[in-house]
Amino acid sequence: MSWMPSTAVITAHFPVAGARWAQEPAAILRPVRRPPAPPPRLPVLVLAALLAAGVAAASCGSSPGGRATGSTSTTRPPLPAGRLPSAVSKMVCSDDARTEINDALGIKAQVQAPTWADHVYACRLLYPSAHIDLSVKELSSWTQTYGYFDTLKSRLGTTGAINGLGQGAFQAPDGSVVVRKDWKVLLVDPAGLPAQFGVPPTSSADVAVTVADVILGCWAGD
Repeated sequence: MSWMPSTAVITAHFPVAGARWAQEPAAILRPVRRPPAPPPRLPVLVLAALLAAGVAAASCGSSPGGRATGSTSTTRPPLPAGRLPSAVSKMVCSDDARTEINDALGIKAQVQAPTWADHVYACRLLYPSAHIDLSVKELSSWTQTYGYFDTLKSRLGTTGAINGLGQGAFQAPDGSVVVRKDWKVLLVDPAGLPAQFGVPPTSSADVAVTVADVILGCWAGD
């Protein structure tokens, strides 16, 4: 006689009339628990870019805190202008800032000897047959700072505000970029550049924005 499975075995695995399912072993009804899927990994190139950005911020000039933000300390007002230029102003023309700007533009510059007069710290980035003028005006109150910022806007004109730079920024029709941060006002003047500059070639107006962004990336403290 050929072997046949028992009724108990058959009803354990197939539907039975009058019931949705016959009773099944407890092991069959128990849900299977799987370990949670691991979180997605960032692409290697994205991680490399984030690490590179961190290294760049850590190497910026005399900035103790990396990238400057638009916020101002609420514990004390910024430092007023003094007899000598502040460390923050001098950072703009430092070797570290020059190196960061060189990397951003793809062309190496030399820094002409900085000057300090009427609370303005200024220098010139020298390139073969081209230059960029940088200056920082130091002031001693919010009223003075807003007033000086607005005076430059009236004198130079404006094509619109630039979001994300300092606590206020605009670009003039000639490509100059003016940025306000605490009681200091940065001016990047690209008048000494050709229409296209850098590697790859970029408009002089965009170069001025890039230079201002690099400086603000290192500009911390007051």
